[in-house]
Amino acid sequence: MKQHSSATLMTTGPIWKRIIAFAVPLFFGNLFQQLYNTADSLIVGNFLGSSALAAVSSSGNLIFLLVGFFNGIAIGSGVVVAKYFGAGKFAMVKRAIHTITAFGLLSGMVLTVVGILAAPQILILMGTPAEVLPNSVTYFRIYFAGSLAFVMYNFLVGILQSVGDSRHPLIYLMISSVINIVLDLTLVAGFHFGVGAAALATVISQVISALLCLRQLLKSPAEYRLEVRKIRLDGIMLRHIISNGLPAGLQNSIISLANVVVQSNINKFGAMAVAGCGSYSKIEGFGFLPITCFALALTTFIGQNLGAKEYDRAKKGAVFGVVCSLSIAELVGIGIYLLSPYLIAGFNDTPQVISYGTAQAHTVTLFYFLLAFSHCMAGILRGAGKSAVPMFVMLICWCIIRVSYITIAVNFIHDIRVIFWAYPITWTLSSITFLIYFLKSDWLHAFEKRAA
Repeated sequence: MKQHSSATLMTTGPIWKRIIAFAVPLFFGNLFQQLYNTADSLIVGNFLGSSALAAVSSSGNLIFLLVGFFNGIAIGSGVVVAKYFGAGKFAMVKRAIHTITAFGLLSGMVLTVVGILAAPQILILMGTPAEVLPNSVTYFRIYFAGSLAFVMYNFLVGILQSVGDSRHPLIYLMISSVINIVLDLTLVAGFHFGVGAAALATVISQVISALLCLRQLLKSPAEYRLEVRKIRLDGIMLRHIISNGLPAGLQNSIISLANVVVQSNINKFGAMAVAGCGSYSKIEGFGFLPITCFALALTTFIGQNLGAKEYDRAKKGAVFGVVCSLSIAELVGIGIYLLSPYLIAGFNDTPQVISYGTAQAHTVTLFYFLLAFSHCMAGILRGAGKSAVPMFVMLICWCIIRVSYITIAVNFIHDIRVIFWAYPITWTLSSITFLIYFLKSDWLHAFEKRAA
């Protein structure tokens, strides 16, 4: 295959260089994604107050509940493209790309309707504090008016990353981040238009990044170029994509549902708790950066190398990616632990807000290495076409056990730290489960058997 500057074939060359070269742009791309997600909370908290900050914070888990399903499908669809690309089956790559694009367009339109109509009812069911609810509904509805852009961005980025192009998504995120922050400062800090303006700024910036991704695919090399006239649902390919992506989509939704339950319990402690924990969640997003970038890099690396039948290379890459992710995630966790009071104060300097946010950070951050291990194992298994395994592990550990623990524990101990401990406990359980699976299942040698 002719090599192109934007695509990276991860089946040749030094393993560590290929993974790092792919993961670093992902890291900075996710960094800018987190920056413009955080900009809303920083600017709203400092210019509109703690109640408005709570409104933005209370919507976070609910937004991911609805968007997360399609994001999971996007990850699974990327695995399909990566395997065909690694195997040099470019006709299949193009069939997959055009089917993914058509499915993304339909999904975005459905999500727009569901999000706008369901917002008030779901926020009420979550027990959102009364003083926060009107602003939460406004933020939520405006955010979901831009669902098509959010969904298409994730699907298009998934395609680019699956062929090894993590550079262009980084550039587009940098552009959209700057636009989002400028709009936030202008509309919220300058004109004091309220939380709806913060949501609008996010939507506009996401539309721009989606259009930039679309433009890149329209002018990409012939092997993976998107052609508008060929965008349609291919039934056989769609089933293949869904079978790979559905477990990841369900996993995201399941985890999000559990976190909605967590958020509902946090809401019972009042608006200051919602604002403080919401501020920590934005900081936590930065801690997750090395975790998510290496997990995605491993999915692409494993997918391409299995497609090319480079089994030993896949094994070595898996080990290298896991070690890197665990080490960096724990260092970031220690940093957040030490700096959390000052970081929380950056969102809002109300003492109660700082107290709640710091308490969550001090409970959770030193366990980031466990989260990194679970996500990397899930990424490796998705790349190997075994998406159902992480789905079931997350369903049991991060949903059933997490929700059961909180439901029981909070009834006996009315302390918000009981809720915070749900995360380290369930991360520990999922890590142990994955470790046992990897040691007992002989899954690495199963690569050769599946291809034989």
